[in-house]
Amino acid sequence: MKIMIFTDAWEPQVNGVVRTLKNSTKELTALGHTVDLLTPLEFKTIPCPTYPEIRLSLMPGKHVKERIDAFDPDSLHIATEGPLGMATRAYAIRHKLPFTTAYHTRFPEYT
Repeated sequence: MKIMIFTDAWEPQVNGVVRTLKNSTKELTALGHTVDLLTPLEFKTIPCPTYPEIRLSLMPGKHVKERIDAFDPDSLHIATEGPLGMATRAYAIRHKLPFTTAYHTRFPEYT
């Protein structure tokens, strides 16, 4: 499968979300899947006011669409419900694409 993972939590953060996603990507790849991650590293960001280690992506919608269209994944997984997660969810619903989501942390409380 071609699996695309969307996360608002990524390097240089060192936390459980980042570790989980790195390990999941490694294991999925070992099983023969192709995994693509969309992270804040591809966007202009600002620090989350209450948790500055988290970088909030600005205006991610267009880039999310372009990356999904280019990769053409079999599966979408939203790992966080921050700006990238919300943009991905909106795109998936609008285009009737199935997706999964996970709640790894108290992200809404941080924002």
